[in-house]
Amino acid sequence: MLSVAVVGSGPSGVYSAQALLQQSLVPDVRVHVLDRLPTPYGLVRYGVAPDHEKIKSLQNSLRAVLEDERVTFVGNVGVGGPDGVSPARLTELYHAVVYCVGASADRALAVPGESLPGSYSATRFVSWYSAHPDIGADPFARDALESRSAVVIGVGNVAVDVARILARGADELRTTDVPRAALSALAASRVRDVHIVGRRGPSQARFTTKELRELGALPGARVVVDPAELALDPAYAAPDGLPAVVRRNLEVLRGWSAGGAASGGAASDGAASDGASSDGASDAAGAARRIRLRFFLRPVELLERGGRVAGVRFARTAPDGTGGVRDTGRYEDIEARLVLRAVGYRGVELPGLPFDPVRGTVPHTAGRVLRDGVPSPGEYVAGWIKRGPTGVIGSNRSCAKETVASLLEDAAGLTLRPAAADPLAVLREWGLRPVEWDGWLSIERAEAELGRSLGRGPVKIPDWPGLLAAARDENR
Repeated sequence: MLSVAVVGSGPSGVYSAQALLQQSLVPDVRVHVLDRLPTPYGLVRYGVAPDHEKIKSLQNSLRAVLEDERVTFVGNVGVGGPDGVSPARLTELYHAVVYCVGASADRALAVPGESLPGSYSATRFVSWYSAHPDIGADPFARDALESRSAVVIGVGNVAVDVARILARGADELRTTDVPRAALSALAASRVRDVHIVGRRGPSQARFTTKELRELGALPGARVVVDPAELALDPAYAAPDGLPAVVRRNLEVLRGWSAGGAASGGAASDGAASDGASSDGASDAAGAARRIRLRFFLRPVELLERGGRVAGVRFARTAPDGTGGVRDTGRYEDIEARLVLRAVGYRGVELPGLPFDPVRGTVPHTAGRVLRDGVPSPGEYVAGWIKRGPTGVIGSNRSCAKETVASLLEDAAGLTLRPAAADPLAVLREWGLRPVEWDGWLSIERAEAELGRSLGRGPVKIPDWPGLLAAARDENR
């Protein structure tokens, strides 16, 4: 029998487990899927926007793998760090360990004022409205949402997601699993202008066309694009030869730019401009909120007033002829008390595993972990910690298959190593309290009961004590 631990129950972890179940080279396989959280599904539960029901339904296919009799879900078990199991000790329990721990850190802007109150990573904002227990019912957004204007720095799908949540009415989110505190704060939000800002042009934006179009379908919101900013991008006038998704994006932006007034404030000599100064255009169009897509603006400083963020100073950029941008010497300030950075993710070092701090990944060859340049027996990686934060959810399937293929090539040697007959019993002896599948089902029932009490569908429990109490309630 081949005993394998998969660390992480998000898509890459579950796809790794699935690849182990579907192969025939080693017919007798036992897989334990470990997760630091007492809940499965990783970013599908805590990273996909609550109004993206089709993507969230991916949980159903992940669930089918985790319910296989050869798979055991082992939640509430951290790996690495002072309170977790070290990688060295895991190798004592299993023939092989596949690390699928993702890329949980966000990239910083590295500009003055970034640490001011009111400045947050988009990751933190997403975790808040997704009820991640590490955030809990954090009131930070309630204060920030008192602003009339918000700035989202970045032009990828995460930036579009958070802008859409800011611009979507709370009544529309009431049918989702958004936790009570977040729904209450969003209902009281005064944000009316959401600026999505990128330092380069629209042809280099990283959002998908589906995500982009959703902005234009929001009830009570209007998308504003400045045709002059689009025209700065050489590819905008000559889109032939561009990837299909870029051409489609440009057509969507072209339609919005032709449909209304130009966005943005005037060039500035340093005084923060009023981010809501042209509300008349929005009101005239009958829209309660406005989403401004801005391009060729590079953040250089977060402005301060009264001890918190008051706005963002941007340097106006222009194409440099080589695919990059150059500063033009002009600046523009956008007033906002809420600034969210969505400029990418980064892997975090897991104590006990080798780590490449430049790439933010674990060194590997075809998924085999490298220690001092040599494959480490029984240690593997898959997902973002293996290849970096690239691709979509489906990209993890082929990544996991490559890693599992390497593991299976090594299987004959791996099974010669000792493995624990009952790893769960050993984990308990080490003082851990694993939450197994029945505990997760109890959490699901508790969330359904919470939703019924509020006249809604299932509502997520947002805190560690609540989740663990629900998991331990055997009478539920």
